[in-house]
Amino acid sequence: MSTTTDARTLDNYVGGAWTPAQGAETLAVTNPATGALLAHVPLSGGADVDAAVAAARAALPAWRDVNVIERARRLFTLREQLVARREDLARSVTTEMGKTLVDARAEVGRAIEMVEAATAIPTTMQGRILEDISRGIDAETIRQPVGVCAAIAPFNFPMMVPFWFLPFAIGCGNTFVLKPSEQVPLTQQIVFEILHELELPPGVVNLVNGGREVVEALLDHDGVDAISFVGSAPVAKLVYERAARNGKRVQALGGAKNHMVVMPDAVIDKTVSGLIGSAFGAAGQRCMAGSVVVTVGEAHDRLLERLAAATRALTVGDGIDAASDVGPVVSCAARDRIADWIDRAVADGATVVVDGRGGLDGLPAGGAFVGPTILTDVTPEMAIAQEEVFGPVLAIVRAQSLEEAIGIVNRSRFGNGTSIFTESAPAVRRYRHDVQAGMIGVNISVAAPVAFFPFSGWKDSFFGDLHAHGPDAVEFYTRKKTVTSRYFGSGQGTGAYFVEQ
Repeated sequence: MSTTTDARTLDNYVGGAWTPAQGAETLAVTNPATGALLAHVPLSGGADVDAAVAAARAALPAWRDVNVIERARRLFTLREQLVARREDLARSVTTEMGKTLVDARAEVGRAIEMVEAATAIPTTMQGRILEDISRGIDAETIRQPVGVCAAIAPFNFPMMVPFWFLPFAIGCGNTFVLKPSEQVPLTQQIVFEILHELELPPGVVNLVNGGREVVEALLDHDGVDAISFVGSAPVAKLVYERAARNGKRVQALGGAKNHMVVMPDAVIDKTVSGLIGSAFGAAGQRCMAGSVVVTVGEAHDRLLERLAAATRALTVGDGIDAASDVGPVVSCAARDRIADWIDRAVADGATVVVDGRGGLDGLPAGGAFVGPTILTDVTPEMAIAQEEVFGPVLAIVRAQSLEEAIGIVNRSRFGNGTSIFTESAPAVRRYRHDVQAGMIGVNISVAAPVAFFPFSGWKDSFFGDLHAHGPDAVEFYTRKKTVTSRYFGSGQGTGAYFVEQ
């Protein structure tokens, strides 16, 4: 497949070959910084899903019989080929999604780390054995593949999020169907070029482009055994319920409203840098973005002026430009939605300290730009402090004590991530113990775990039992089989056997 920016129509990848979608309807894929047309993505239908699932099902017996060491070696090769094309991949992420090239390179690096973690499958997939549970009887638990696994990926991480799932799934001996976001399908076209070069058995990995119809077909398909989803909380809940009702194993990662608590003793320079990166990196389009700052006591006055000055100094522009600190959001519709959120916050009583709705002269007229915005006089009850905006908007809430700050965080229906900025070990100990969120940062602004640990959101940020990547990935992509065995003819004669009375 070409990686040029002509208006080609993308293909699916099914059964080891690039395959045109059976439906004729397409959507335009545009560069959010310029509005330029990049490609057309097909809106595949049920027949395309049927073909991909059938290919995955047909490939499963042969692939699960490939020994685990060889599967790990294929992942080592995948890792090397991704490294060789990491700049192509990063530029693709920036061009179709908008985040700065620095952010995109970091995203590609995280995807490569996922492959590196998955290469440990010969160790992490090991079972357990206990000898002599009774005389001459042993018991062991082994892990085997779940079957055909599918993943439905969001727009904000075109490269990384699919790799939360793909390398672990195939490393464990499963076959795989990916539906990337129809807003950002181009990066996975490059990925599947690379996967094609691995010469995996046809059908081990499959790609189906499309929208809602593809999602629903995967959720309902009898040939799909497990579903992974990343997206908004309402959709994650629907995916979880529908997939589970259809007898599938499911992990559904939803939205977030991540709070960052700043204590009076925080190191302000480091804290400001962390807050800026968390709130405005990727233009705030991250489920781990810090979107609410809770200042405790005098921390508010120490922080606000310096945070506002640092925010005003950020440069908004095309993410491909090295001078840009903040790129566009994913679409003009997203831009307008974010501006409406700021207007609503002001109507509710918030004060705009830094306004990203203006001052963007000189940027392309077709670009989806909204600048970093800081709001003060925000109360925990305001919608801007409760709902996910998914844009570069930072709300500041005041608290008088750590206890009050913890209460503010815990009242959120979300529980993805949170951070505390302090030099006080007792404050950290209390915060990490009492706060109701799955990922905690201590003077770390984006507490997203590395590949060897699970992405462990709580509450409305996650629906399911087993999280993405880390040891949870091996648990999710394998089924346990326990074998109790005894052999006669060993010369031991007869004895008391393990039987139910």
